[in-house]
Amino acid sequence: MSAAQGSSYKQDILALTAEPDRRYAFPALLIGALVSAAVVFVALGDWIIAAGFAAAVIGLAGLAYAVRPAEPAIAATRELPPDWSIVRTAANGAGMGLAVTDQAGKLVCASDLYGEWFPGWPAPSSLPFAPDQIVALVQAGRLAARDGEGRCDTLAHGALRLEAHITRTGRADDYLIWHFQPVRQSSVVEDFGRMISGEVGAQLGDAGLMAAIIGSEGRIRSTNDAFLMRAAGRTDTDLTGRGFAEFFRRDDQGRIFFQREATSTLPVAVFRVLLKGDQSDGPAMILLVDQPGDATLGGSSLSYLQGLLALLPFGVAMADRDGRLLFLNGVFARAANVAEGQQPAYPGDLVVAEDQAALASAVRRYAVGPQMSGDIAVRLRNQPEEPVAFSLAGVRGLGEAAVILTLKDDNEEGRLKRQVAQATKMQAVGQLAGGVAHDFNNILTAIIGHCDLMLMRHTPGDSDYDDIQHVKSNSNRAASLTRQLLAFSRQQTLRPQVIQLPDIVSDVSSLLKRLIGENVKLEVTHGRNLGHVRADPGQIEQVIVNLAVNARDAMPDGGTVSIQTFAVTAAQVRELRSTVLPAADYTGLRVSDTGTGIPPEILPKIFEPFFTTKEVGKGTGLGLSTVYGIVKQSGGYIFAESEPGRGTSFTVYLPVHAANAEEKEPASIKSTPPARSEWGTGTILLVEDEDMVRAVAERALTRQGYTVHTASDGEQGLERLAELGHVDLLISDVVMPNMDGPAMVREARAMRPDLPVLFMSGYAEEQLRKSIDMDKVSFLPKPFSVAQLSEAVVECFSQAAQNRAEP
Repeated sequence: MSAAQGSSYKQDILALTAEPDRRYAFPALLIGALVSAAVVFVALGDWIIAAGFAAAVIGLAGLAYAVRPAEPAIAATRELPPDWSIVRTAANGAGMGLAVTDQAGKLVCASDLYGEWFPGWPAPSSLPFAPDQIVALVQAGRLAARDGEGRCDTLAHGALRLEAHITRTGRADDYLIWHFQPVRQSSVVEDFGRMISGEVGAQLGDAGLMAAIIGSEGRIRSTNDAFLMRAAGRTDTDLTGRGFAEFFRRDDQGRIFFQREATSTLPVAVFRVLLKGDQSDGPAMILLVDQPGDATLGGSSLSYLQGLLALLPFGVAMADRDGRLLFLNGVFARAANVAEGQQPAYPGDLVVAEDQAALASAVRRYAVGPQMSGDIAVRLRNQPEEPVAFSLAGVRGLGEAAVILTLKDDNEEGRLKRQVAQATKMQAVGQLAGGVAHDFNNILTAIIGHCDLMLMRHTPGDSDYDDIQHVKSNSNRAASLTRQLLAFSRQQTLRPQVIQLPDIVSDVSSLLKRLIGENVKLEVTHGRNLGHVRADPGQIEQVIVNLAVNARDAMPDGGTVSIQTFAVTAAQVRELRSTVLPAADYTGLRVSDTGTGIPPEILPKIFEPFFTTKEVGKGTGLGLSTVYGIVKQSGGYIFAESEPGRGTSFTVYLPVHAANAEEKEPASIKSTPPARSEWGTGTILLVEDEDMVRAVAERALTRQGYTVHTASDGEQGLERLAELGHVDLLISDVVMPNMDGPAMVREARAMRPDLPVLFMSGYAEEQLRKSIDMDKVSFLPKPFSVAQLSEAVVECFSQAAQNRAEP
């Protein structure tokens, strides 16, 4: 109800309850009495009766006026302001974190607990939560103002976890009540402790079962009254923190008795139910029952125990001495993928054939002999790829039941473990790929360099010229393969620039049309208000090409490849509720096809290196892993969505680049420097631990006219530098034994501060940037050709000349 409507409502009430003007009351009454008397006289013709009737009307009216009710106080009470002290007192009495705000969002009332949680009494929209949580809270308030109710369940203030329930109220619906309530963190041990000490524990005691919850250290956390009476002799004793084993003794036959009871009492049967199935020595629930000789628990009591076990939040099953399953609860059935109404006869029916004998042997072993417990790892028949742990415990005194089996329903936990294992594997493979690529780069540098030197002595048409060209061409193909490995391991040298994705898509579109063929249609659409991104344009082109080629291969009979660019705001990212994608502004790139799709079991593996579904010889398995590495190294994210038979969609999110006036490009050798003379003069000190790389680089530079001195490690390089009178340029590998290149350069700069340095390495520049972050330093990635080495040296001499010319 609006304010205007509320005002009109009040005026109507005032009009209805206002007393008529007393000046006109008596004349109106007299006229009415005379008119009534005239009507009676006309009807009866007797003026006496008419006069009496008029007198009666006047008397009754006077009597009604005399006994009229008191003047209504509606109008007055409507104008009184709300008494918030009543609300606050009620909230404090209930221990509630409560606040009331008006239409403007101003805090008009709050409980004491609200003030303790949020000092300074801020309004709900100004509470000290994270920005995204404040947004969610404000949106819930708006929803409550519109629909009458709203909720927000993801609030955190320090160690405090809260949920908010907002309700619209007031005569004109002009107030919001904000009720904040702590979120209780669930604990299996605490939950079972409350069950055992409460009604469930009492019911267990009525059935003759004693129960206790113990921690992993063997100390008591909670017990039922039946256990207290037997262990301590009274139910008001607090045994919390006491060692469980100290209340029992064992005789020479292995039977267990309560310590405080005489030897003539009955032994007890003890069995343990693990509360955390993956921890054999973790917290557990201990159930005890009297064991009168060879007598066993009655059928009705056993059925009652089965009913209790069916309520447990983890999987429990019971088997007899022959290994037959007697009972399993719902959680066990779900964890073992048992269909409803199809209980297996033996535990071995749940596992793969290879594990059946081991499980059956374990059940028989725990069914006889001393009571003990343990675990066995098996593979379920319906989930053979992921081993699970069965916890087994031998029990006595439970009728036919001789073994208790527990199985934790860890589908979610297993999924998280598999994700962590996958991430760890990918990281290990990436490190291996980076190391292999580094060693290959050294070998390829020597091969390509020697090919270049040999080509200088041969001319086209020579019998050896074509062979040398083939060797160099295949070496370059191998170099491309190492670049893919480095891209996957995020160790590739990138040349990032501030770019617009539509420009890159337009540049590569003509190439894509030739690659995908005539029977595949290419559709390109661009969104509006796209932000700039900072990435290597050549590598982004590689991403688009690889995704388009994969899409083409997924459509052998033709189809459509769609490439879209679009803007994604931080608010839209928050709406996605992704646990991977941080809330920020992104520019998106989506490549979709109408092909065969990817099966769900293969989808998590598509970014792994060397994984391919193509025939042998038709794919290296590095296409998507290269895409993944480039995107991640560029600071972005990539997701794949697919449905078999309906196509696949790859979506790349690259963060929008915020322009910075102080930005500058790293001091690296450009891929296409301006043309310069390849001949030069000067003294160069070359430090390289790989003999073949050092030899080819020395020969190449000597042929260019430079005076070259060599060293095989950093320490020898410093010695040669001290011996030489003058050095114009120091060329050094980055990673070397004993003393690496950066450490050597730092000591060399102490002797010659202005010495130009050219680092070369098979690792990526970004990976080494922290160690080579020095002034007057350039970088040349391996493998390189003789021409690239010459261009890099010329560039370094040119930069040194410019530095000397600057004042």
